[in-house]
Amino acid sequence: MTVVVINTGTELLLGDVLNSHLAFIARAIFPLGLRVERQEAVPDGPSIRIALAESLDQAQIIFITGGLGPTTDDITREIVAEFLGLELRHDPNVMAAISSRASRRGFKLTDRTSRQANVPQGATVLPNEHGSAPGLHLAANVSPLRKSPHLFLLPGPPRELKPMFQKFVLPILGEIVPPESAMDRRVYRIVGMGESLVEDAVGEPLFELGEIEIGYCARPGEVDLRVIGESSMLDRAETIIASKLGKTVFSKADESLEEVVVRLLTEKKQTLAVAESCTGGFLAHRITNVSGASNVFLAGYVTYSNEAKAEMLGVEPQLISARGAVSEDVARAMAEGARRRANATFALATTGIAGPGGGTKEKPVGTLFVALSADNAQTQIRNLFFPDDRPTFKELATQSALEMLRRSLLG
Repeated sequence: MTVVVINTGTELLLGDVLNSHLAFIARAIFPLGLRVERQEAVPDGPSIRIALAESLDQAQIIFITGGLGPTTDDITREIVAEFLGLELRHDPNVMAAISSRASRRGFKLTDRTSRQANVPQGATVLPNEHGSAPGLHLAANVSPLRKSPHLFLLPGPPRELKPMFQKFVLPILGEIVPPESAMDRRVYRIVGMGESLVEDAVGEPLFELGEIEIGYCARPGEVDLRVIGESSMLDRAETIIASKLGKTVFSKADESLEEVVVRLLTEKKQTLAVAESCTGGFLAHRITNVSGASNVFLAGYVTYSNEAKAEMLGVEPQLISARGAVSEDVARAMAEGARRRANATFALATTGIAGPGGGTKEKPVGTLFVALSADNAQTQIRNLFFPDDRPTFKELATQSALEMLRRSLLG
């Protein structure tokens, strides 16, 4: 079945709001065997009519997001009703729900609020448990005047759309979509290998399996390998991936590298501290973004200056003078000092030159030292080189640090 997504909202095209609907809808419908064939973003107003006309004869399912609110630019409901020749009827049950929500929150209803209770003839109301504008489902060929696909009109705010989609849209789709349409999709997240190296390792043997779709998506320091097909074929693909890529695959469950590290630390009942110079707290930021990090993360030291390295971590000033702040010896001293001060099982340290200035012939911009200190083990040091912009440098530096710790936790 051909699926089209039409996202409405001038704010999307001005770049004021990030359009997250496509990613959410595409992932939500995939287990049913549905895939988005086309997506279009249009401004509020008559452009919605043009986008709908272009897709009406091509799609079996159309999702339209946004334009269901009470303001003058919210006209999705009216345009769809007019396009299909359907009368808009005031629904007292929807109005009662809107009024009840406003009363509970102490909001005053305006004259335009009642527009949200207008429902095209033959449409099914999709309750909005997190906002005032309900969604609508218009079944295929709901209008006697023209053929039409299944149309789902959904609210724009993600906090309203997502729960509505999960609770009310997916069950309807389950009745529409033939059961045999379902396909399996698996994503393997790989660290420390470039996209071309991943393809070189697994591309040919996976291609020889036939009947599976293979895709790659690269980000700083990691690559997603995506395979789509029947479950039996993907089991064979997984055997190949495991044998060729081994421990470079850090997740098959859509986990980030920091989520994996926090999970492993939790399982092993071990703790972590970090000491950061060039990454400026970004390593601690990534770790503390993970739910449950408080059970394993003890302390983060952002020691940007040489004085802070000495005062907070006990790094000898003479060592910094002799070796330089960006050096193997200082990285080691930072990690060991952080572990001792926090009394942690592990400590990671980063020191480097993010640029664009500050580099020398001996230590050019992009130079990085990462250290991992652990109980009853020799401190590990990696000397890396990432001559990128500052944000990418920090991303790659923290990725390398987290991967050092992950490998150590795996044994």
